[in-house]
Amino acid sequence: MQRPSRAKPGSPPRRFAILLFPGFPMMAFSAVIEPLRAANALGAQPPYSWVTVGGQGRPVVSSSGISLNPDYLVEEDPPADAMVVCSGGDADQIAAEAPLAWIRRNLRRGAAIGSVADGAFYLARAGLLDGFACTLHWQSQPAFAEAFPEIDLRRALYVIDRTRFTSAGGVGAFDMMLEIIGSEQGEAIQRGVAEWFVHEPIKAGADRERLQLRVRTGLSSELLLAAVARLEEHWERGESVAALTRHLGVTPGRLERTCLAELGERPGAWLRRLRLERAADLLAHGSLAVNQVALACGYGDAAAFTRAFRRHFGHAPGAGRRTARKQHRE
Repeated sequence: MQRPSRAKPGSPPRRFAILLFPGFPMMAFSAVIEPLRAANALGAQPPYSWVTVGGQGRPVVSSSGISLNPDYLVEEDPPADAMVVCSGGDADQIAAEAPLAWIRRNLRRGAAIGSVADGAFYLARAGLLDGFACTLHWQSQPAFAEAFPEIDLRRALYVIDRTRFTSAGGVGAFDMMLEIIGSEQGEAIQRGVAEWFVHEPIKAGADRERLQLRVRTGLSSELLLAAVARLEEHWERGESVAALTRHLGVTPGRLERTCLAELGERPGAWLRRLRLERAADLLAHGSLAVNQVALACGYGDAAAFTRAFRRHFGHAPGAGRRTARKQHRE
């Protein structure tokens, strides 16, 4: 995100506009606004202001069922210095044109654009992330990578790249806002905001990426975390247990003992489960055909994939896609 010069007292506020779509997550929404409020209380210059904007009318119902009445609709063209798309798990299906027209008008005025949770899907489909690095909720990353292979997707809690800022939601959104505030207000206010919420920012670089991997997998073993990282780089290879252990430099016996101790299952069953869970995510959030999903998850035979999917989930891959779409709409 572009950094403005340090402002003098009395400068006009930095205007944030949060674009809300139905099903938006309240935690990610609050993680954008609350740090700005705290920064103002600590003397931010320029101060921050914020408004909510309805992307598809009023009111907007969150994923938790709480309704918000936006301050503006996109048709009212509220100006903004920074816009944040806040959407739910069906962001890959949102194709609303009016919000894009509003976003592009503000971009022409010099604004930045960002997203939390799955909002990067909406921006990517409109071409607004072309040439930028980004991230989004980990559950939607496989489908995003398949849909937009040319976009630099980072497996990170948040990414700030010039005039684009994206996060995986939740704590990632909070840390993203802390970094934005720090770049604009200085370290003292950034630290003050973190202390206000009794929060220790996540460390940068590899530590942050490993923490994200640990959080979304629930794993504690460094060996299993390394195995998952390897699989995520080469899902389509469908690596065997033997190939995986060779790459990790451990014996099959060690991997088996670790899997049994932490997961209660053998490595082969664990790898199969991971591939099928990835397939379910691709089906829920993407538009790839079933045979393409099979290949993307390391299955060379679509029929074998369908049989494995049915055994694991109790229904065929196509039925899983229909169920996921229905749940997102509801």
